[in-house]
Amino acid sequence: MTPAPPRRWLVALAAAPLVALAPVAPAWADTAEPAQRAADLRADLDTILANPVLEGATSGVVVTDAESGETLYSRDADTPLLPASNTKLFTAAAALEVLGEDHTFATEAVVERRPGRGDVPELYLVGGGDPTLNTEDLDSLAADVAASGVTSVGDVFADDSWFDEQRLVDDWWPEDEPYAYSAQISALTVAHGERYDTGVTEVTVTAASAGAPVHVDLGDAEGYVELDNRAVTAPAGQGTGITVDRPVGTNTVTVTGSLSVNAGPVVALRTVDEPAGLAGHLFAQALEENGVAVKGGVARGEVPTEWHRPRVVGEHTSMPLSEVLVPLMKFSNNGHAEMLTKTLGREVAGEGSWEAGLAAEDTALQQLGVDTSDLVLTDGSGLSRGNLVTANTVVDLLDSAQDAPWYEVWHHSLPVAGDSDPFVGGTLANRMRGTAAEGVAQAKTGTMTGVSALSGYVQGPDGGELYFSVVNNGHTGGAPLDVQNAVVVRLAEHLGNQARTGTVTQRAEVTDGGEIECSWELTC
Repeated sequence: MTPAPPRRWLVALAAAPLVALAPVAPAWADTAEPAQRAADLRADLDTILANPVLEGATSGVVVTDAESGETLYSRDADTPLLPASNTKLFTAAAALEVLGEDHTFATEAVVERRPGRGDVPELYLVGGGDPTLNTEDLDSLAADVAASGVTSVGDVFADDSWFDEQRLVDDWWPEDEPYAYSAQISALTVAHGERYDTGVTEVTVTAASAGAPVHVDLGDAEGYVELDNRAVTAPAGQGTGITVDRPVGTNTVTVTGSLSVNAGPVVALRTVDEPAGLAGHLFAQALEENGVAVKGGVARGEVPTEWHRPRVVGEHTSMPLSEVLVPLMKFSNNGHAEMLTKTLGREVAGEGSWEAGLAAEDTALQQLGVDTSDLVLTDGSGLSRGNLVTANTVVDLLDSAQDAPWYEVWHHSLPVAGDSDPFVGGTLANRMRGTAAEGVAQAKTGTMTGVSALSGYVQGPDGGELYFSVVNNGHTGGAPLDVQNAVVVRLAEHLGNQARTGTVTQRAEVTDGGEIECSWELTC
């Protein structure tokens, strides 16, 4: 069964204030010759990139005209730089090239063929790398098991052997492990919420009476993870704040600090250890709720090899890859990108590992026509600081993708500048509103400490189009989002787009863009 597309919900976030500069004459009012207009564009981009916030930083920037192939602007275009989540552009393209936009992921419940019904000693939940499997899907699977004639099971096993045992990339920072953007990667994991965050549980902390411990709800992981609650309820207005953590190497959620008695709840997504174990835990609950008694325990385990033809008593088929790409790209979902990377390895080499997946990705990109000689990838999401790209390589991908049969799906998955619907605007929902770029720039963001990137497309009202890539490395403070915004707004003006407000506005100062993707902090 294929579920409906994600329910779309609107987040009412105030856009950062725009500070009007002296109006810039947009291209649609420019009667200068093309050569002069191109020279004006280069001069303006030089001025934008001279912003003091980029002092000491390196910025790889390329702008190319789609129709003519002419490079309109180039700066440090062949310098290897950290791409952050711009890495997902390559991962998504390779997945579409190898798997196809209609590819789906299967999750099965299997038992030994005999007895196959009634009271069975073992039942296995077998993961197939589905990034969107959720609790509703597990409930449906459990209902299938009940309908198949199974009335009780001994032990329930979670089989995640479709991928290898490596849960995290070697150079991911250990201090990031509690957070959703650094969840463990497994072939069997449960997705949370409309954005399908994998390998996490939603922890809710609420105040009790003054002096008493706070109340902690562990969400779906209740009974699977341990709780160490050291936080207390403080008198009104005296709370110091709540910290929700999962110490490295544990499966324990720790809650510390204090929450004022009159404060609202604190909600945090936190990762679990061994996501397949959580999936098995939730599936056992679903079996019980559907009338199938679970007499034994729940553990991780692989379907026995001596079961040559196990009986499938329940099966769930995911949404197609074309739909999976929406939460992946709009919200920069790291777990999805890594699961796709391992799926590529499984598909091409029969090995669900990062090594096999990245090798398959490189081959797919070359077949697509991308020169990968300057591309170094050590993961699929961009969380690794071992990844290296050049702005030229990113633009090469943007260009090559246009001829692929899956291009429209890929392009649709990119965040759209200034669109407040999070399933359209994604990580660009609150950027470039009211400017000439609103609604006509589609691009992938990327942000880590000292790293920021924005790469994609800008369309003009007459059908013209530009490819662009801006990769900033080595800046201090927050990400230079407004510099990137100003670049893209100028490109939109060059193509003849007008500001939605009727005036041309740009941000005069760079505000703190944070040190990670806004979607990872649930601020967009």
